[in-house]
Amino acid sequence: MAEEAKANVELNSFYGIKAGMTRIFDEAGNHVPVTVIKLIPNVITQVKTIDKDGYEAYQVGYGVKREKLITKPLKGQLAAAKTDKLVTKFAEVKTSNVDAGALGKEVSIDSFTANTIIDVTGVTKGKGMQGVIKRFNFAGGPGAHGSTFHRAPGSIGQRATPARVWKNKKLPGHMDDKKQTVQNLSIVEVNAEKGYLLIKGSVPGSTSSFVRISKAVKKNK
Repeated sequence: MAEEAKANVELNSFYGIKAGMTRIFDEAGNHVPVTVIKLIPNVITQVKTIDKDGYEAYQVGYGVKREKLITKPLKGQLAAAKTDKLVTKFAEVKTSNVDAGALGKEVSIDSFTANTIIDVTGVTKGKGMQGVIKRFNFAGGPGAHGSTFHRAPGSIGQRATPARVWKNKKLPGHMDDKKQTVQNLSIVEVNAEKGYLLIKGSVPGSTSSFVRISKAVKKNK
């Protein structure tokens, strides 16, 4: 097992599943809110090289599904990657000095220990179509006394000049469901044996969504 662990690939990022939030108590008895991340296999499915692709990176596969849900083209891709993990999602992690021998190996999380400062990227919860009061915290108008202006955005128009609505004008529309990164969070605990990781605070995304955990780009001083 020790030799197998050494054969894994060390990267600055890996993917997990947001399992939800809970709380723990530290040694001083302080209440600490934490997000639970389920650890899942991350496999190197392709090696990008400067000679062939113009840059260096590893393609990481994650999100295992049952065999009957895997398409034939994807089975061929996984066979070329020399892995028996039936992963269905893929992302690139840029790194230097890539090794072609890493193909098919799993990503190691040994460098992600307690107190490591990390950035977490996920897709925020979608709120659907929303008006300007919920979407942008507009005040709105009077709620009674014959007012015809309650939750509307108000005047948005220009006159003959410029005769158009400016780009990025705050109007009703689709809210959230977008990629977001929270920086400088801290790992509280890593339990590889039971397959979970605890992060202090909240992270973007709904329960059971995939999140990317990376070494912090801007560390707190």
